[in-house]
Amino acid sequence: MTFLRSLIMAFACFSQVPMPHIDWRPESMRYMMGFFPFVGVVVGLLVAAWVWLCSIAGFGPMVRAAGITLVPLCVTGGIHMDGLADTCDALASNSPPERRLEILKDSHTGAFAVIGVGMYLIAYFAFATEFDPSVAMVQLALVPVLSRCLSGFATVTFPLSNKKGMLADEQGSSAKGAVRAGLVLIAIVCVGVLVWRSVVLGIAMAVVAVFCLLALYALSMRKFGGMNGDLAGFFLQMCELALLITIVSMT
Repeated sequence: MTFLRSLIMAFACFSQVPMPHIDWRPESMRYMMGFFPFVGVVVGLLVAAWVWLCSIAGFGPMVRAAGITLVPLCVTGGIHMDGLADTCDALASNSPPERRLEILKDSHTGAFAVIGVGMYLIAYFAFATEFDPSVAMVQLALVPVLSRCLSGFATVTFPLSNKKGMLADEQGSSAKGAVRAGLVLIAIVCVGVLVWRSVVLGIAMAVVAVFCLLALYALSMRKFGGMNGDLAGFFLQMCELALLITIVSMT
């Protein structure tokens, strides 16, 4: 029952998929991050479904790319894009870590957040127009799964900038080791499928994903004094863009 509650919590927190109402109790959240990649499975399947519908309807690369860009935002409600926006604002401030953390908590949207999100969407859409579904559809569908494995791993592993809140509860949970192991296992399965589909592309995607994770650790420690929820969202979006670029550039 705890696993089911954690699964429901993962979808309720990180997606717009309708879920039964349950209380936000610590025991319900124990394995929540471990089920985070399952949200990515839904995102990947819906992106694949959109690409398939475009091929059936005869739509061109622009319409297909629009769906590839927008479907993940519709499924997640933009929760991770919000982290990207806040992080762009904080980084552009050129302030000490303490001030950057205050900016992350500020509910107002700054100019650099708008600029950052706009640049991201243009870049993602542009590379999506170059995507060839006949070559790497499986790889594209696995991108949101792999990115969530690494984002979840970072939240339960990296030092935190704030010792209170949901991420602190996740790191303090007795199930932290099991969650971390589950995320690593799912990531290994993803990489295995990627390599099975294409050895060179699969290895390249794995290397890029690990590089993004290491870059997140350096950024979080140097600029913010530790990991937080906004950085997790920022990483997820940037990792997915990097993986899309990798797919397009190697196919």
